[in-house]
Amino acid sequence: MSRTYQLPVLPRGLSFWLIAVIQCLLLFASSAPSPLYVVYQADWKFSSITLTAVFAMYAIALLAALLVVGGLSDYVGRRAVLGTSLLVELVSMALFIRADSVGLLLAARAAQGLATGAATGATSAALLDLQPAHRPRLGPMVNSLAPISGLALGALGAGLLVEYAPAPRTLVYALLLAVFVVATIVVPLLPETSPRRPDVAASLIPRISVPCHARGLFIIVAPCLFAVWSVGGLYMSLGPSIAAHTLGLTNHLVGGLVIFTLTGAGALGSLLRRNSPPRATMILGFVAFFVGVGTTLWALSIPSTPLFFVAAVIAGYGFGTGFLGAFQTIAPLASPDERAELMAAMYVVCYLGFSLPALAAGLSVERFGLSSTTTVYGTSVMVLAVLACAGLTVQGRRQARARQPEPAARPESASTPPAVDADHH
Repeated sequence: MSRTYQLPVLPRGLSFWLIAVIQCLLLFASSAPSPLYVVYQADWKFSSITLTAVFAMYAIALLAALLVVGGLSDYVGRRAVLGTSLLVELVSMALFIRADSVGLLLAARAAQGLATGAATGATSAALLDLQPAHRPRLGPMVNSLAPISGLALGALGAGLLVEYAPAPRTLVYALLLAVFVVATIVVPLLPETSPRRPDVAASLIPRISVPCHARGLFIIVAPCLFAVWSVGGLYMSLGPSIAAHTLGLTNHLVGGLVIFTLTGAGALGSLLRRNSPPRATMILGFVAFFVGVGTTLWALSIPSTPLFFVAAVIAGYGFGTGFLGAFQTIAPLASPDERAELMAAMYVVCYLGFSLPALAAGLSVERFGLSSTTTVYGTSVMVLAVLACAGLTVQGRRQARARQPEPAARPESASTPPAVDADHH
C-alpha cells in the first residue's frame, strides 16, 4: 500500500514573514517599470497619454482581479490563490523581458496587475491569520508597511540598474523572474489558514463586500485612502517626467529616487507610528499629507529641487501614516472568514485613487501641460485630505458623546416637593 507523501509545513512565525516578503516583492515589481517609462517613451516615441495608459493598465487589471477573486482565498485557501498569482507574475516578468513595443508593455502590465490584485486579498488576510495573538497590531502594521516598502525599493533598485547596469530594459525583470521562481516554490510549504468553503462560484461575482458593522467607518475612511494613493499614482506615473521637465533632472536614478523618497518616507512613518492610536495616526497622516502636497506645488512653482524632495518626504510620511491608521482602524472589524473580502474592498478604493486620477492627469498633460496638470491634481487631493480630516473629527466627537454616561436621575424626594394630604388640612 503506497503512502502519500506530504510536504513539510513551515512554522507560523517564519511563514508570516515570508508572506510579508512576497507581498513586498510584488509591489517591488510593480514600481520597477516607473524609472523606465521615460526610457520607453524616448525609444518608442509615445505620448504622455500612452505613458499614463501603460501605468493605468496595471491598476485597472489589479482592480478587476480584486473585484473578481479578491475574496477567493476565503473559499479555496490562501496558498492556492497566492501560488496561482505568482505563476501569473512570472508570465508578466517574461513579457517585460521580451517587450519591444507598447503592445507588449501593456500586456506585461496587465498580467502584473492581475497577479498583484489576486495576491493582495490572500496575502493581507494571511498576515492577519498568522500574526501572533499577543501582537494584534503586527498584521495591520506589516500590511501597510510591506507594500509601501516594496514600492520604494522597486523604484530605487530599478533606477540604479537603468542608470548604471547593462541591459537597462531587461536586467531588473530577469532578476525578479528568478526571485519569483523561488517564491513560487516556497508557497506549498506555507501553512493553510483558511479552510475550504462551498459557494466558490458565487464568490467570483464582482462585488465589494464590507461587513455591516464596518460600513459607517469604511465610508469615512475611503476618501482618505483614495487621496493618499492618488498622490502615489502621480509620483509613480509622472514623477520621473516632473523631475526631468520641471526640475531639469535627467538622470534615471533621480526618477527612481523621487518615488523612493515619497514611498520610503511612507514606510518610515508607518514604522514609527505602528504602536500609536489609529485615529490619531490617520489624522496626523492627512495633515502631513496636506502640508507635503502644498509644499510640492510651491517647490515646482519656484522651481527648487531641494524643496521638492523635502516636500516628498513630508507627503510620503502622510501617505504611510494615513494608510497605516486606516488599515489599523478597519482590519480588526472583520471576522476571519470576512478578511480577504474586506481587504479587497480597501484596496479597490486605494487603487481607484492610484489609477484614475493618474490617467486623467495623462490626458490633461497633452492639453494643458505638465505644470498646470500637477497644480490642479495637487490642489484636488489637498481638498480631499481636508474633507477626510473633517469627517474623522466629526465621527470621533460623535463617538465620544455616545460613550459618555447619561446623568443619573435624581431621587424623587429630592426633585419634587412632598405631596400634601388635603384631608389633614
